[in-house]
Amino acid sequence: MQITVETLVKAPIAAVWSAYNTPEDIKQWNTASDDWHTTKSSVDLREGGAFSSRMEAKDGSFGFDFAGTYTKIVPHALIEYAFGDRVGVVEFVTNTDSVTVRVHFDAESTHPVEQQRQGWQSILNNFAKHVEARQ
Repeated sequence: MQITVETLVKAPIAAVWSAYNTPEDIKQWNTASDDWHTTKSSVDLREGGAFSSRMEAKDGSFGFDFAGTYTKIVPHALIEYAFGDRVGVVEFVTNTDSVTVRVHFDAESTHPVEQQRQGWQSILNNFAKHVEARQ
């Protein structure tokens, strides 16, 4: 099953693209709730390049790595990647004064679909807030 989440970011595409793909920015916005944080991030933004983010509970009780390989990059428009046996697609749709960021990803089987949707949506909402605060 594929899940889709999206957000509208009131910023120019160059700022949106940069914040989505810069490790220092990713560490600022890549969290679904205030009790989590991203402690490490790496990005090799090219087809065949790898990415990785380390997410941890702030109390140290749990952590995991989210990692994969980029399969297609269209600057300022599209990122496709594989992570494990799943795939993700990020679309950047430029509007007059904003960018719609839409993420499609294959659901995993451990957690309920709605929990996954809510988590990814929260992360994307944090992304929009992060970018807009820098404008």
